[in-house]
Amino acid sequence: MGAEVGQYIKNCGRCVARKTPPQRAAPLNQITSKGPLDLVCIDFLSLEPDSQGFANILVVTDHYTRYAQAFPARDQKASTVAKILCERYFVHYGLPARIHSDQGRDFESKLIQDLLRMLGIHKSRTTPYHPQGDPQPERFNRTLLSMLGTLDPKRKQKWSQNISQLVHAYNCTRNEATGYSPYLLMFGREARLPVDICFGVSDKSEKSVTYQQYVTKLKADLHKAYQLATEAADKNHKRNKRAHDKLVKDQVLEEGDRVLLRNYGVTGKHKLKDKWRSMPYIVVGKMPNLPVYQVKPERGTGVVKTVHRNHLLPIGYLVRLPSEDDELESSQKPGTRKQQRLAQRSTQFVNYEDEPLSSESDYEDVDPPRQISVEWKDLLSQPE
Repeated sequence: MGAEVGQYIKNCGRCVARKTPPQRAAPLNQITSKGPLDLVCIDFLSLEPDSQGFANILVVTDHYTRYAQAFPARDQKASTVAKILCERYFVHYGLPARIHSDQGRDFESKLIQDLLRMLGIHKSRTTPYHPQGDPQPERFNRTLLSMLGTLDPKRKQKWSQNISQLVHAYNCTRNEATGYSPYLLMFGREARLPVDICFGVSDKSEKSVTYQQYVTKLKADLHKAYQLATEAADKNHKRNKRAHDKLVKDQVLEEGDRVLLRNYGVTGKHKLKDKWRSMPYIVVGKMPNLPVYQVKPERGTGVVKTVHRNHLLPIGYLVRLPSEDDELESSQKPGTRKQQRLAQRSTQFVNYEDEPLSSESDYEDVDPPRQISVEWKDLLSQPE
């Protein structure tokens, strides 16, 4: 009797959609970079508006050095992103080889695509609802929020005026993953801080050297620092991977497998909502070397969605789910314009990169920079 009840529950569509808890179904993958500005990650952080009207922060993090910059912004428009990158980042640090972000419309707009194509910068993105694909900005966001939260109430009302000092303090602090401060790995020297003046620490005792001697020593020091930082970062990743993969129930999906999608994008109160959508999907493809799959609806016609393995639940050949017809019917109703926007935001999936970030082929499909007559300001003035 017990075995029959267990088998019935496994084949019950309502039980599967509601009771099956999400699990880690894919092992942890590493995003790699070869040096400073090889890979730059960007993300938006939203918080309470301050007295100057700023309610957003564009976070730009160099993946290799962990060097971060945070730029207050009044909105999250693509034109704002382009202006900040061109006028406040690229002119100070140079052009990165790649830029990685989530699938926000501000980062995936035609304006950003044209700008990066003009500058010869490769663009990659995460899969939907998977912030682990862009981990460094997410981790820095938590650190930055913690630092901002320690300000007194008056200074919190002017957080945009205090954020640069906090970010500088972060950059000058030793990073646990690399063993060096982000400032040192980015610029080849430690920043001189007010605390150095208080304790009488200076460089006056050092002998003056020629430019050639300085450059030679700087290259040797950076080479050694990069080598040690890479080894420390790899060791840290392996430790995190072991801890993560202990809870992973790895199950590779094959083409033709039936799956359910995790029920994301639900607005309002949803404690009684199903954990998985009741409409079955069919696996139609898999990204090479990545736990990312392409799926399409089992019934009817629909767009192919690219989803991380953790957001898919294999169901085998269960009985037809009872609410499948209702969901299919409701998904075909036009609804109000606001409902369409909410539905699109929760269900629209943009194709993921065909190659992993660590692949050398990332550079193959990028046109080499060439002399052009288009000015940045002319491009930024175009409509989004």
